[in-house]
Amino acid sequence: MSIDAIYSAFERAAEQPLESAKAWKQTHGTRVVGSFPMHFPGELAHAAGCLPVILQENHEPITVGHGMIYPFYCGFTRSVVDQACKGDYDFLDAIMFGDHCVQVLGAADVVRAKLPNTRVHFYQLISSMSDPWSLGRARETFLNLKEGLEEMIGHPIDEEATHASIRLFNKNRQLLRKLYDLRRAGDARITAKQMQILVKSSMVMDKAAHNDLLGRLLAEIEKTKAISQRGMRVYLSGHFCQSPKIGVLDMIEECGGIVVDDDLYHGQRYISTDVDETGDPLDALAKWYLERNLKVPCPTRVDQNADWENYLLDAMERSRADGMIVLMAKFCEPHMYYYPEIKEAFEKRGVPHLLIETEHELNSFEGLRTRVETFLEVVKRQSAARRIAA
Repeated sequence: MSIDAIYSAFERAAEQPLESAKAWKQTHGTRVVGSFPMHFPGELAHAAGCLPVILQENHEPITVGHGMIYPFYCGFTRSVVDQACKGDYDFLDAIMFGDHCVQVLGAADVVRAKLPNTRVHFYQLISSMSDPWSLGRARETFLNLKEGLEEMIGHPIDEEATHASIRLFNKNRQLLRKLYDLRRAGDARITAKQMQILVKSSMVMDKAAHNDLLGRLLAEIEKTKAISQRGMRVYLSGHFCQSPKIGVLDMIEECGGIVVDDDLYHGQRYISTDVDETGDPLDALAKWYLERNLKVPCPTRVDQNADWENYLLDAMERSRADGMIVLMAKFCEPHMYYYPEIKEAFEKRGVPHLLIETEHELNSFEGLRTRVETFLEVVKRQSAARRIAA
């Protein structure tokens, strides 16, 4: 199987996630459980014999859902509501919601009203991550999640099945991180679009099938000598719930940027942390929930031990990035509140960065192209000046 054929298989699932999940359900007869980003462990749904699918923003214009949710909500929540109103989620057996922003709360209410025959579960995940009771509260939430899934399937979830799912999901994260390592080191040419497709398809595909394709891709990449790339090394940050538009990613690279790393949800944020494969699985998942905020800090969580702006500065240094592009979804309140601290820290350190605000209705990239070209030229000149000074 060629590299192009493997990427095509990933892309079909990433670009048509609901159709992919429907086909899997029809072929294998398994239940499909949808979930909101960013913090639910798909391992429990998988251990229950279900296909866990993270709901995605689609490319369709928002029509039916316009009258159901505020226009100043982010594109992701408006898109999810629109899909629910159009009946796109009718095949789902359950949907899991969390409470990481007020817009998700509004979306959950609409989806619950529009899908009266679908189990719509809402779970409150503790947002204070470094208090003495944080671990216990996280475990309690995941126990409630487990009990909700057991009620749906009609029998208890076997502990060994949960351990097996944890091992399977860990392997998936490890394979994806290996691809990140190869790209960061320059040992593999993986575009920003390709990397997003790899991670996004993992969110919607059966993990065993995804692992098989990842193994084949790594084997093919290792046979191929990496082509030397010329351009400015770019770090991407932001976009917590939805994937960045492919057109934006392509434009950054067309302008001369080489994306070498990121903290995107459809990227490092999703695959950063493995779950302990020993002991009580609920304890392990609760610990995973807290630890992943230290691996890649999230502004929807409050943690005295995590510092997003310094994490980004350190991550840029590790990846040898020349500049950072911040992708902020329009109306994303957690990102909007935190961004001034990032801006101040980067300006104080003299590290170039560019803020790009994106929205669901974004169709023209020409204005953005000029800004990105200008930014990369500034980065190029600053890099040259530092080399001369050294």
